[in-house]
Amino acid sequence: MLLAGLCTVDVVQRVTELPAPGEKVQSLQVDVAAGGPATNAAVTAAALGAEATLLTVLGAHPLAALARADLEAHGVRVVDLDPSLSDPPPVSAVAVRERDGERTVVSRNAAGSGATWSGTLDADVVLVDGHHPDLALAVAKAAKAEGVPVVLDAGSWKPVLDALLPLVDIAACSAHFRAPEPDLHQRGVPTVITTAGPGPVRWSTADGGSGEVPVADVEARDTLGAGDVWHGALAVAVTREPTVTDRIRFANEVAAERVRHVGPRSWTTAIAGRNRT
Repeated sequence: MLLAGLCTVDVVQRVTELPAPGEKVQSLQVDVAAGGPATNAAVTAAALGAEATLLTVLGAHPLAALARADLEAHGVRVVDLDPSLSDPPPVSAVAVRERDGERTVVSRNAAGSGATWSGTLDADVVLVDGHHPDLALAVAKAAKAEGVPVVLDAGSWKPVLDALLPLVDIAACSAHFRAPEPDLHQRGVPTVITTAGPGPVRWSTADGGSGEVPVADVEARDTLGAGDVWHGALAVAVTREPTVTDRIRFANEVAAERVRHVGPRSWTTAIAGRNRT
């Protein structure tokens, strides 16, 4: 499995209450881990027993070593497209509320990235998040040429999506995703899936099929990266499950397990090798 996109360094503070403007609070716990949509999806895929390769940009800054070590410890093969980059990697400052797992995130992401790729595709499914636009296009074009399914993590509209969507097989969108006209099916996407936090996941296909799959009612302890985990599980399910509803059901189960656990990586042991083939 090949996952292409953003890798950040996440500094995660667990707090009793999210601070108000100008307020200082003491945290209950602090964690440092690699983050970003494609990155968390890669960790999920590896925990589920898939061979996960992450194409991203980390560079040579000391902060990049933290992210690289975390990923390698969790079974993700990292291909750094700019290993000599001296700039620090993107950093996300995260606060997670103890009582319900709700979080706030301030991040820089990969604004202005020109990273791309021209390697040989060796994967049974591809996931792109669009944060490195040229990279996403290069990987999706290679996958399309080889007949490999392309999953898009569509968290928000990005200019690259005009060119990327016709190459996508499954667009998995957040509830906040809004695309300009025409709709995603008219843009060439065969399957569109929309998550809604604890609400049912809706899906539709270009041939007129549609439906929804309920989400388990669980006590949320930590929602950080839950959507990324869901996307990673969906990508794995594309290779293991025959129908859209089966794939969504599998992703829902894995994401539900993630939010039950406190911390960026504690959940990985709970899903390790689930439905391993």
